[in-house]
Amino acid sequence: MSDRPILILGGTAEASKLATRLVAQGYRVISSLAGRTREPAKLEGEMRIGGFGGARGLTGYIARENVSLLIDATHPFATQISDNALVAVASTRIPFVRLERPAWQPKPGDRWTSVTSLEEAVSAIPAKARVLLALGRQHIAPFSRRGDVHFVVRMIDPPETPPDLIDFELELSKPGKVEDETAFLTKKRLTHIVCRNSGGSASYTKIKAARDLGLPVIMIDRPHRPGTYTLPDIESIGHFVDETLGSLRART
Repeated sequence: MSDRPILILGGTAEASKLATRLVAQGYRVISSLAGRTREPAKLEGEMRIGGFGGARGLTGYIARENVSLLIDATHPFATQISDNALVAVASTRIPFVRLERPAWQPKPGDRWTSVTSLEEAVSAIPAKARVLLALGRQHIAPFSRRGDVHFVVRMIDPPETPPDLIDFELELSKPGKVEDETAFLTKKRLTHIVCRNSGGSASYTKIKAARDLGLPVIMIDRPHRPGTYTLPDIESIGHFVDETLGSLRART
């Protein structure tokens, strides 16, 4: 295998599994994490933490490291780094693919209100509701104007400063199994969930629990993404990497 690395823009469970697969196949892999989680799990291959300094910084990093292929496996709502990736590959002309897990689709029994922004989600909450905010800490601020709502804010790491909310409690935990989520929603006497349509299985248990309990979910739709070559799972990305890098080796 070539010593030129594959760069994975990661931070998702799929990105971690993809790094493991590609390293096992003999590829040199660099996984880049934004650094929002204080103690990220160890990944296979090499790892860098922190931003690049915009599209120009990412372009420079790709050139310095002689990256052979770029994989955007970031969160479906991480639009800025994804936009930077498109600029960088246009400048460097290296192969590119995006790994994006399919969005959740409503099933019988789901009580979803679909909205397109955080602001719409804020307005969709009825007065006197008890709401689970299943959002990253950087997305909490817009809800500060709803002093008539009790929020349960769930995070993995404790925030450096308390959320700027009038009536809230902080829950430091990860999503559990469906029965754990059902017990959690019941114990907290929650009436609504606000979340983003992240897709995947890791955080879907709260959606299943809400369906079983008949709780309304205010679902923030994914942002519109520019047309890119996108694949839905690790298996298809692995085949793409083999075909692409094998083709490049054949021409050199």
